[in-house]
Amino acid sequence: MSQLARRKRPGLSLQDRARRAAMSGRVIPYLAAAIASLAVLTGFVATVLDRRDFPTLGDGIWWSIVTLGTVGYGDIVPHTAWGRVFGGVVIVFGVTFISVLVATVTSFLLATEQREGAAEAEAELTSAEEATRVLLRDIASRLTAIEAQLGSITGSG
Repeated sequence: MSQLARRKRPGLSLQDRARRAAMSGRVIPYLAAAIASLAVLTGFVATVLDRRDFPTLGDGIWWSIVTLGTVGYGDIVPHTAWGRVFGGVVIVFGVTFISVLVATVTSFLLATEQREGAAEAEAELTSAEEATRVLLRDIASRLTAIEAQLGSITGSG
């Protein structure tokens, strides 16, 4: 297979994977993995940027979890300029990430619920349409019988 052909058939995008996970109701493992990855990454960066305040990777990850979750215990805080700048970025990113994450998952779940509701409504409409067809056939056969009787009465009179 050529390289061009491989490019035309890409795997699922991140958005498609998120949509499938939300629709299946199995979104929690994906969210946990995304948050854990983000915490480890930002904890590592904090440790590299500010060795004095984050002497171990564990300290950096702990600070990252607390900061991303917007809890801010204050037990570990950056004191250097770069540490504070990075801390501000992590705070803003944490608030934004959590907000967007909640909105996206809610949107996917509501869309799934609306699709299911529309399918149920369509099924109900189909059964109601069938009942109407049966009723109309019954009325048509009765009208035919009445016309036949009226035709025999007026024809013999």
